Amino acid sequence: MNILLVYPQFPDTFWSFKHALKFVHKKSSSPPLGLLTVAAMLPATWEKRLVDMNVQNLKDADLAWADMVLISAMTVQRESTLDVIARAQDANKMIVAGGPLFTAEPEAFPQVDHLILNEAEITLPRFLSDLGRGKPERIYQTDEFADLTQTPIPLWELINLRYYESLSLQFTRGCPFNCDFCNVTALLGHRMRLKSTQQLIDELDKIYSLGWRRGIFIVDDNFIGNKRMLKEEVLPAMIDWRKGKKGCRFVTEASVNLADDDQLIEMMVKAGFTQVFIGIETPDDSALAECSKSQNRNRDLVSSVRKLQQSGLQVMGGFIVGFDSDDETIFERMIDLIQQSGIVTAMVGLLQAPIGTQLYQRMLREGRIRNTFSGDNVDGETNIIPKMDPDLLKKGYRKILDSIYSPKGFYERVRTFLKDYQPASYSVTLHWEEISALFKSIFEIGIKSKERKHYWRLFFWTLFNFPKKFPLAITFTIYGYHFRKVNELHVV
Repeated sequence: MNILLVYPQFPDTFWSFKHALKFVHKKSSSPPLGLLTVAAMLPATWEKRLVDMNVQNLKDADLAWADMVLISAMTVQRESTLDVIARAQDANKMIVAGGPLFTAEPEAFPQVDHLILNEAEITLPRFLSDLGRGKPERIYQTDEFADLTQTPIPLWELINLRYYESLSLQFTRGCPFNCDFCNVTALLGHRMRLKSTQQLIDELDKIYSLGWRRGIFIVDDNFIGNKRMLKEEVLPAMIDWRKGKKGCRFVTEASVNLADDDQLIEMMVKAGFTQVFIGIETPDDSALAECSKSQNRNRDLVSSVRKLQQSGLQVMGGFIVGFDSDDETIFERMIDLIQQSGIVTAMVGLLQAPIGTQLYQRMLREGRIRNTFSGDNVDGETNIIPKMDPDLLKKGYRKILDSIYSPKGFYERVRTFLKDYQPASYSVTLHWEEISALFKSIFEIGIKSKERKHYWRLFFWTLFNFPKKFPLAITFTIYGYHFRKVNELHVV
């Protein structure tokens, strides 16, 4: 049987890094890890072909080749997903679909022949068994959570690695916290489930054996959810794995309480972690209480961020406006928090209520759900009716983005970061893509763009004051170029 695995296209968002990727000659920030893992669960005798529409076109010849079209998508990929489904229907192919979009809204896709919902480790084998007997059901779903020690190594052979800026792996699922707007626990539960340490090392060995030397994103929603396991087994194994190897620096997601654990920070940095994404959300304690973000309350968020940066971890931050307790002062306070923290990669969105979350249920009870959840962090829309005047909220949101992504605000934040950041090592593995990016940034940003005076000021300021951080400064100018492009082109 010929299986065509399709990953629909993402729209142009802050997270896509589309405008930055062209500087390093890459087409996408990371590959479809879920589909690659599912591919490894399919029978070995089946022929498999994967089309990631973020790096290549879905051709009619691909559909003609296939006996089955297997689609996985997140909510933000809805528009492209509907197009893929329509094309597969026109080609008269069996359509099988799974992933967060379909799990959250199975009723929205009557065109799909078979829905494999929740975690594939449980529901996919049931579908395959029934398919083998010629009696597949339409929907496969479960309330159980998968044993990750049974999850196979992704089938990396199905993609062209050179298209991607980073590769990905997953070590845990679930999160111990209870943020009401987050659909992670709705999909994956509160109990932390882990692969074995040996599985992690085996996946790293596979990636390294393929010649990969760039970044690796550990996509766990909260990598530090089980600190004891990290300290006793996982990080020591990663530290040992790195000995004698080049490249392969790690990025992950964690809760802000990482800043409270000096030993954990030190071990992560020693293991090769250089960046961590943290949901900062808001400077307002009432809003944090409202959304049950207890881990962020009663702390100096700026100090926590600076501690991580001074310990060698770059902090990327997520921020939200539109909580019920927000008033008109929140916009300036948010700008101040972002600027003071030196978080260069600051992603700000309007509060949305994903289906299945506690927030969604509360908004539904209060009659405040008004349209479909888009999953898009740049469309300037929300699927809830806010308590703040909607026009005021949208105007304030626009003010935040215009301020933090303006050349003045952005470059000031870069300088704040570079003053605080103390990397564990200044050794940087420069690939030809990074050399090319420097010259392209000089042309695109230093010569052609309106922000060129800010670019050159940072260029020489870094060379004179922090020459070892110069490659990082150039990287951030490219990030800023992307953020401004998205802000100008797409934010309503």
